[in-house]
This record gives sequence, structure tokens and C-alpha cells, in this order.
Amino acid sequence: MASGDLKDKLNCSICLSLYTDPVSLRCGHNFCRSCIVSVLDAQEAAGGYSCPDCRAEYPERLALEKNRKLRNIVERFSSTQPDMEETRIFCTYCTKSPVPAVRTCLHCEASFCEKHLTRHSKSPEHTLVDPTVTLDERKCSTHKEVLKYYCPIEGACLCVSCWVAGDHKGHDVELLDVASEKKKEKIRFVLKEIHFNREEAEKRVQDLKDHGTEQRKKSSGLADRVTLLFTDLRKKLDDLEKRIQGEISRERNQVLLSVIELVKPVELHVDKLTKEINSLEGLCTITDPLTFLQEELKYGDISCVNCDVKSHVRDAPCMDEGLVSQILHRGLGNFADNLMDVKKKRQFPVMEKSDLLLDIDTAQNNIIISQDLRSASYSATSQNRPDGPKRFKSRHVLSSYSFSSGKHYWEVDVSQARSWMIGVAGESLEREVNKKSNFIGFNEKSWAVICEKKLFASHNNIHNQMVLDYPVRVVGVYLDYEAGRLSFYRVCDSIRHLYTFTASFSEPLYAALHLYDNCIMKIIK
Repeated sequence: MASGDLKDKLNCSICLSLYTDPVSLRCGHNFCRSCIVSVLDAQEAAGGYSCPDCRAEYPERLALEKNRKLRNIVERFSSTQPDMEETRIFCTYCTKSPVPAVRTCLHCEASFCEKHLTRHSKSPEHTLVDPTVTLDERKCSTHKEVLKYYCPIEGACLCVSCWVAGDHKGHDVELLDVASEKKKEKIRFVLKEIHFNREEAEKRVQDLKDHGTEQRKKSSGLADRVTLLFTDLRKKLDDLEKRIQGEISRERNQVLLSVIELVKPVELHVDKLTKEINSLEGLCTITDPLTFLQEELKYGDISCVNCDVKSHVRDAPCMDEGLVSQILHRGLGNFADNLMDVKKKRQFPVMEKSDLLLDIDTAQNNIIISQDLRSASYSATSQNRPDGPKRFKSRHVLSSYSFSSGKHYWEVDVSQARSWMIGVAGESLEREVNKKSNFIGFNEKSWAVICEKKLFASHNNIHNQMVLDYPVRVVGVYLDYEAGRLSFYRVCDSIRHLYTFTASFSEPLYAALHLYDNCIMKIIK
């Protein structure tokens, strides 16, 4: 990296000069302590705090953390940028007029211009380095001999006496230039990995932002289509239109807030990777092996900062069309006289309920199934049904047919159940063993919403608690198999979204119920 380019990266963005006592903010940006203190004092009077670089806002005054690594880099850079005549190193033998030196001999303790360097001894003990006046730093503090070797075991630079007769006797040592090149090769490899990780993180940021843009457009399209529908129904539908528009707005805000939260850690990770790259690239610009190795020791063990940002577009939330569909379907039911005409004109899909029945051959032997195959309850008395490959040993019952494509919706009445468990399960869900890991929601083969005093959304034994102010009496379940979306709703006069799972479904799915004591659940026709 050119000296000018490095200096630009070591300048404070407030005073535009080299950092003085640099400090870092929580967002990763650096400033001179006095500069950022002045800015924060001014912001305090205005009643808010933010980073001068990225404009990230903070509710309280920012904590300032010393950046010792950056301070060391600035000091090293400053020491390698002498002020011309004041600190320039001149040839020892050009006495009539000063001539800048090109090399310094550690053995002779003298500096040479191009002319006198040609006459200098070429024997190995005459070690040549970049012009310097700090010869003591290049000599062993114990033996006062030139440092020529590096001990990988101790991580120290040695003179020949240290190696032959000193504390490092018998150690496998390397010449300084060999050891320096090995260290640089390791750093180059780490830099390559960090560059790759930064590119991946930047791609994730862009994907998430693109997803947010797409969701904004989708939200706008949903709102326009709903507006067209309610224009046809005129004044009678005003209240219903307002309710749906409000639900779309709420869903949109939730989606966009979630996307913003997903973007933030990835952007911070990009800043962290950029900072690490700048530090390591600055280290690699040091040409003198000894200086490099001494500086490298200050960094400790150098390894790649792995990209641990997991979020991607597939993990980001999406607009929930199913919820709007159900509100619309129920609202239009109040206008039966006009519904047939509206159906011909509407541009918004309305999901009809699937006509589900329970499969008695899957029901655990203590579960009572009604004659119409829609209700299930638990009894302490066994029903003495014959065993079969489909029957569960745990308190489960599945629907009589499965879903392997398309969009499906059904509702379950849980008003007579103090505790309940509703979900979907793959046909490969374990049936022979009665243990909790085989319950729906406690394994990778099933997804469920569970009510046990509190409400949880569960999959693969990961339980997400939900906050609900009102009791749930009817649960709506919406499955979009191709889209990999499974949504649950609290069904009442005003439908409320409970939770949405996203997954790649790979096998047929069945509606599933788990029965507790004194529990009755019914699939609504």
C-alpha cells in the first residue's frame, strides 16, 4: 500500500489529521478523542447522539473505547515518515556535503550512499538494512550483537550468541527474512479468507435490502388490489377495508422492522472485517523484517475472522397474504347478497377451508374419535383398537389424507381444551415410541403451536414464546406447501396472526393433534 493511501486511512474524519489518542464507537468507527468529545458535547445540547460517519443513533451518550492497535499503527507510520532535512539519515562517509543514505550496515554501525555502498564489504556478517539511526533496537540486549535469527518456539528475535550459547541453545531457528516471509504468507492467506468473508457478508446485506424492496412493492400491490375490491362494495365495505388495510400496514411494518434488524448485524460485521483488513494490510506494508516481526508480535495470534452472520433472504419474514385472505373471506360472508358478483371481479385469492377428517387408524388407543371423524378427546380407558403401522403410541392423531402440494386452510375449535397442541407432521414421524422427542413440534419432522398456560411456536425442540392478550378459542392453520410457509392464526371477529414457520417441505404433511387430559378438540367443517 502506498504511503499516501495508508495516511488517508489513518486520518480522523473530523479533523482530517492523523489520529491523536484514537477511540472507537460501538458502530466500529474511530476518531481522535478530543474531536469526538467535542461532537458529543454539541449533540448533547441538541438532545440526541449519533456517529458522525454512519449516522447510527444512540439513546445515551456514546461510550469511548481506546483503540490501542490503531494508536500503535499511527505511531509506527509517523516514525517512518521523517520531516526531510530534520530527520533524514545521511551517508557516514560523505563529509563535504550531506548525501542521503540508501542502506545501513549493522556490523559497521554506519550508513552508506549508493557510491560508498559499492565499496562496502560483501561478507555475511555485514548485515544491510534500510537507513536507520536506532541501531540499539537491532541488537541483542544481552549480548549486544546484531539480531539475525528468529526462534519460532519462543517467538523472539535472536543474535548468534543467544542461539549458540544462550537461552535458545539447541532451538530450531530461522533467518529473519525467512521467518518474516513465512509470517507474511500466513497473513496473506488469512487476508484472502477475510476478503472472501467480507464479500459474502456484503452480498447478504444487498440480498436483505433487495428483499425489503420487494416486500415494499408486494405490500403496495396488496393494498391496491384490496382497494379495487372495496371500491366495488362501496360504503358497506368501508369498515372492512380499513381493517384489512390496517392489517397490511401492521404486517408490512413488522416485516420491514425485521429486515432492518437482520441488516444491522451484517453491516456491523462488514465494518469489522474492513477494520481487520486495514490493520493487516498496514502490517504487511512494513518492509523491514525485524520491524515487521516485532509489530506482528503485538497482534498475537492472527487468524481469520469467520463470517458468523447467518441471516439471509430465506430467513427474512415475508408479507402474510394468508391472514389478509382470511379476514377478507370472513368479512365478505356478511355481504352474501353481493358476494357472487364480487367473486367475479376480485383480484385477491380467498382460501376455502379444507374438509379434513381424522384418521382413526393413527389415533393412540386412549383417544376417542367421534363418529363424524372431526372431534377427538382423551380417555383414561383404552379403546382396544388393533395395533397397526400407522397407530401412535403417544397421544397423537393425524388427518386421514395428506398435503404434498398446493395451499390449504383448516380451523380447530380448542374452546373445550385447557391445554392443547396443534400442528402438522410428516408421514415419517416416529409412532412406535412414546417419548417427548416424538411429540409434534419437538423434532424436525413436525411443526406445532402449543398452549400450556403460555403459548409457544415449536419446531425441532426450539420453542418461541408468543404474547397474546386474549384467550384462543379457534385456531386457523394455513399451509402453502410450495412456498414452504405454515401459518397459525387466532380466529375470532378479528383474525390475529400468531406465528409463521418457513421451511423446505420434503414429504407429505398431515394435520396433527396432541390430546391432553380433559381435552376436546374439533375440526370445524
